Formats: sequence, structure tokens, C-alpha cells
Amino acid sequence: MTQGEAPWRKSACILCSLNCGLEVQTGGEGGREILKVRGDRSHPGSKGYLCEKAQRLNYYQNGRDRLQSPMRRREDGSFEAVSWDVAIDEIAERFEAIKERHGGDKILFYGGGGQGNHLGGAYGNATLSALGVKYRSNALAQEKTGEFWVAGKMFGAGIHGDFEHAEVAVFIGKNPWQSHGFARARAVIKEIQKDPARTMVVIDPRRSETAAKADMHLQLRPGTDAWLLAALAAVIVQDELFDRAFVDERTEGFELIAPLLAEIPVAEYAEHCGVPEDQIRALAQLMAKASSVSVFEDLGMQMNRNSTLCSYLQRLSWVLTGHFAKQGSNNAFVPFLSLSAASKGKVGKAAANQKRRKRVSPVTGSKIIIGLIPCNVMAEEILADHPDRFRAMLIESGNPVHSVADSQKMREAMAALEFSVVIDVAMTETARCADYVLPAASQFEKAECTFFNLEFPRNVFHLRHALFDPLPGTLPEAEIHARLVMKLAGIRDADIRPLALAARVGRPALAAAVGALMAAYPAWFDYLPVLLYRALGPQLPEDAREAAVIWALSHLYVQAEPEAAAGAGYGAGTKLSSLRAGEKLFGDILSARTGVTYAVNEDYADSWSRIRGRIRLAIPELFADVVRLRYEPPASDTEYPFVLSAGERRSESTNTIIRNPAVHKKPRGAALRIAPADAESLGVADGDAVRVTTRRGACEVRVEVSAMMQPGHVSLPNGFGLDYQPRGEEARSFGVAPNELTASEDRDPIAGTPWHKYVPAKIDRVQPAPN
Repeated sequence: MTQGEAPWRKSACILCSLNCGLEVQTGGEGGREILKVRGDRSHPGSKGYLCEKAQRLNYYQNGRDRLQSPMRRREDGSFEAVSWDVAIDEIAERFEAIKERHGGDKILFYGGGGQGNHLGGAYGNATLSALGVKYRSNALAQEKTGEFWVAGKMFGAGIHGDFEHAEVAVFIGKNPWQSHGFARARAVIKEIQKDPARTMVVIDPRRSETAAKADMHLQLRPGTDAWLLAALAAVIVQDELFDRAFVDERTEGFELIAPLLAEIPVAEYAEHCGVPEDQIRALAQLMAKASSVSVFEDLGMQMNRNSTLCSYLQRLSWVLTGHFAKQGSNNAFVPFLSLSAASKGKVGKAAANQKRRKRVSPVTGSKIIIGLIPCNVMAEEILADHPDRFRAMLIESGNPVHSVADSQKMREAMAALEFSVVIDVAMTETARCADYVLPAASQFEKAECTFFNLEFPRNVFHLRHALFDPLPGTLPEAEIHARLVMKLAGIRDADIRPLALAARVGRPALAAAVGALMAAYPAWFDYLPVLLYRALGPQLPEDAREAAVIWALSHLYVQAEPEAAAGAGYGAGTKLSSLRAGEKLFGDILSARTGVTYAVNEDYADSWSRIRGRIRLAIPELFADVVRLRYEPPASDTEYPFVLSAGERRSESTNTIIRNPAVHKKPRGAALRIAPADAESLGVADGDAVRVTTRRGACEVRVEVSAMMQPGHVSLPNGFGLDYQPRGEEARSFGVAPNELTASEDRDPIAGTPWHKYVPAKIDRVQPAPN
């Protein structure tokens, strides 16, 4: 470091679920800018790896549309600034009125954190308890709930691939070169590509960046994943490529699925999906012979037709060939906090001990998976003339008007609510529809973390310390929820004083005081995060006050996962040593400015202890869908002959938390990608304008002719079409908001996930204006 150069400070990227460790230099105007970014080589997870997108983080941190005061909607629809005291009092009063008039279950919660913004959700659970909220949703219900449902049925645990060591890596609707999804994604892809003993397989309609580097690219027709994956599983059974010893000893239900797969006409299915039969058979042989196979399904498949069925079929292929609980294969990871439990508002042993109930949404009867109603039914659950319709919403760090299918319908639903509140950093598309908007501190102005800890056999948790003080007028979510809960629950500062005094003595004393308080006021258990924030937070470093709840989670983790914790050096035996282990883990998390390895499994066979006995091959609820494929050919639409993938991840696009269009240096980044043959038939070239029309909407967009696309398949990127309005300036946007073109009724029949990657469309050339 040269003399006068700003020091490098530890943090993490927030633009995808990996949250790679990074080092930043800060300074600039007011010392509030992120000037330089580099990978943190000391980070135990990312090990210095970083992609180019992290260089754009200052566009998020210093967006000129950030709010600096609570905003209240006037009767004419405009907004006025109000004080925090006024906002908290009025919001609490109006939510209480909704609760008294209709019941707390008529308040819907959406959000709870972005890609690296999960601590707010931990505190938000206390607010939801105070309001009596029973239903919630977030972006996971846009993407992953079908996968979670299948994994729960088959394994009873979350599963993730060990791609770093896999002999065969299979990516289904996944382009990790752009969307990552596992540690050091681009580095691992390069390692596989260079190693002649390893094979990379991509199943994707596009010739993506990853597909271009793959050894095998099964370029199927859009929306035909189910036929391809059914054919793959069928070949494994019909040609007896399955691992018979593994199936006999480690699974149950083979006698139920084998007849279904034996009847599948592989050649016919290959014709349906447009992939040569010999490629499907070659992949089946490869999986059967390999020492290890890891598989990753992602949004290209999960936001598509038959997505839950596909999640099932792809798992059958690698389970039948024995690729579980060993190095390089798929394993059951040890979470720091279960995403399923967190989505349900539950943590610790209380979550495991509660009876499982079959739950559906109150109006449409949609399946609730990991505690979430499908995003695609939210508008129907609000707009229906039904006594149990939702009457109010609390939305935190989420933008459903922009991100959920059918933006028009979501705006209509927001207008129909009796009351709505948004907690966010800017006046988002959803915030513009709300009654109150509460400005949150940015992700770099408070302690933060992610609970997307999915790696095995070593798993890492990273508490990010604040880089800056909160922007004047903003508050961290922990403080916002603390104020709301104390108002709603009638908790006084005097009630928390015993905990605060104990925290000053030390955390062991705090543990005893918490136990005493919970015994005296058992109903306050749901408010514990807020109580800890008020009592323990002031005793923590100024840049880590929001980490108070991590203290409790550290103790719960050590108690719930003693073997994995012990492997990482946080051993637990007696009650006393368990307490010390939890304290040591929290102390390490708090003092480390980089990630902490909290779980270590020395033996890959430890995955077996995390699942529910044998792997269940049979999911009877899906048998009819397996059979249906034989009699229902892939969808087609002569009126709308193109298939639009709405929301492609590209180098030029990032998380939509970056709203400033100046981040997009290349205008082509917002273009409609189209195959050369289609461009020729339409008479268009790079940069020409076309009109894209779906059954829900239409837009005009520039064209990028790309060999990535096959004829009949077009794509629009994610991260565009956001309204950006710096203070005192006119609103401006760049590119197309994809969900102006999608329909909420186009969704998976089981999980309700949207068909964003299969939107029937027609495309017309826009005639240039006459000179």
C-alpha cells in the first residue's frame, strides 16, 4: 500500500447467493464511496475468487435515488416526508386496526432479505409475531420451492453438489459462468475444462457461456426438459445401468418407479425434445460409469414448464446411479440456519418439534412449501371477493411489482389493499404503490450476512461488518423492527433493562437472564431477536450491533449440529462445554472480518446421517405427471410462435438492487437475443427494433443477433426496466421490465413457480420512421 492510499477493508459481494469475500477501499465524497474492489484471498470459502460484477457495487451503495426519510402517501397519491416517530406510530396503529378488524392472518409478508441481506429477516420475524402474520412469500417461491418440495420428499434435507471434485458435472438450465451457484464457479469450470479425466455436461436450449465450454451440450427445445430427463432416467432403468447394490441398500420405492420408467419410449421422447437419442444414452452411460457425478438445476429449468416434475426426474438419474454421500457427488450440507425454518419463522429445536401440517393458501388453496405461498398467486389472494383475502402487506427488501409475474396485476393488487408498508433503500416500483415507505440503511451500512451456506464438507458463515455509518435519515432493519415491536407489543425500555444489565456483565450472565425472562414472559420468546438487539447490541462493536441475534443462532447451531460443529473446532459434550462452544463460535464470527468455517465433515458418508433414513425414490403425487408425458406432447402456439425466456443472466446485468442505469455500459446488454436464422426471416440486424408481444403485454426492444439462441427461442435479460429517479430529477429507465410480458396464471401446478423461461411470444419488425 502506497503512502496515503486508503486501507483495504474486508466485506463481501451481495450480487448473487455466493457472497464472495472481498476487500474494498473506501473514500471519495464524504468518505462514503466504494473506490476499489478485489477478492479476499484469506476468505475460507471464495479464497480470493471474484467476478467482474463486484466492481459495480458503488452503484448500489451510492444510488442517487436513495430515500432519507420515511414517506407517507397523501390522498392525491403523492408522497410526503414524515418523522420516524410519526411513521412508526401510524404504521403500528393502522396494522393493529387491520388485525382487530380482519385478523393478523389477513396481513401478508413478502421479502425478508436479498441475496446478502438476511439479518433483517431474522428481526422481522418478531414484527410478524406481534402482528399475528401467518402467511408469507419471497423470491424463493419464484424459483426454488419445487426443488425444495422434491428434496424434502426424497431426502428430508437440502442437497448440494461437490463440483470442485466431481468427475462429471451436469448443469440443467444453469449457466454458472454468469450465475455462479457454487464456490469459485468460473475457476472450477476452467479446471474441469482442462482436465481430460473430467466431463462437463450442460442441458440448456441456449449455447450459453458454460455450454460453449462443455464436453457435452444437450441443446433441447425450450420447455421440453421433462421429456429429456424422463428419457435419461428411463435409459438408466431399461438398460440396467443403475447401481443395484446402492438401490437395494440405500433407497426404497424402486419397485414402484421402475415400471413407470420401463414404459417410456426413449426414441419418441428424444424426438420431442430435439436431442439425438444417442446423446441421451451417452449421458446415461457416463453417469453410470463415473466415480462421481454432481448435478445443478437452476432457473432455466425451474422457471419452466413441468419444473417440479423435472426436479424429481433429474434426481432419479443420479440417485439410481449411486451418486450421493461421496466426494464429488451430491451431499447433504449442514446449514448455519435452515432456510426452510427461517422461511417459516422458526429456528432451533422448536422448528423440528412442531407437528407438520398440510397447509395451503387461504383463497386459491395453493400448496405452501417451506412456509411460503407461491408468488404467482399473491395478486389473486388479494383481489378475490373472498372473506379470507389478504387486506394488508408488509414488504421488506423485495420488489414484487417488478419481480413477480404479471406486473400489471400486482400493481392492481397493491391498489386494492387496505394498507401496505415497504421497507427498502429506494422508492422502488413496489414502494410507489405503498402507503408508507421506510428507508433502510444499505447492506454496507450495517452488519449483515447470508444464510445461503450450502457447501460440503466444509461450510462457511460470514458476518459482514458495516463499512459506513447509515445514510442520515435511514435505519437498519433491526432498528426498524425493534421500534415496531416495542410499539405493537407494549414492551418498554424498563422491561429490557435486566437483559441489558446482564449483557454488561457478560454473555453467560445474559444467557441466564434470557432464561429467567422467558420463564416469566413465555409469550416474549417470539420477540427475542429484538430483545437481544436492544440488550446485547450496545455491547457489540459499533459496526456490528445488528449481529446480536447471531449470538443466539450460534448457540442453537452448536446444540443442533454437535458433530459438524466439533469438526470445525466448536466441540460440544456436556452442557457447560456446549455453552462454551457457542460462545467461541460467536466470538470468532464477531472478531473475524472474513468468513468462519463453522461446519466440517471429515467423512462424506456423514451425509447419510442428515437425511431421513433411505432415499425415497417414489413420489406418488408425481406418478400421474410421469405418465402424462406419454400422451401430452410438448406445448406449441401457432399464434405466438416464439418462446421468450424472460430474465436471462448476462455479463451486463446484475441484481436489481442496482437501479442506476448508468451501470449498464453496453446498450446491447438490454437487447433481445435472437438466432441468426430468425433475424434473417424477420429482416432485422443488430441494433434494429422489434416489437415483442405476449398474451399479457408488449414492448419495443433492440435486437442482438446471437449464435447462443436456437431458432424460435429469444431472451430478454434480468435487471432492466427499473424506474430510477434521483432527487429533483425526472425518472428514467433503461431496457425492458420482463414481467410486463409474463402472466401469473402460467405457473407450475404443484409449486406455483412461474414459467418465465417459457413465454409464448410473437415478434414483428418495427419499421423505421420516415426521413
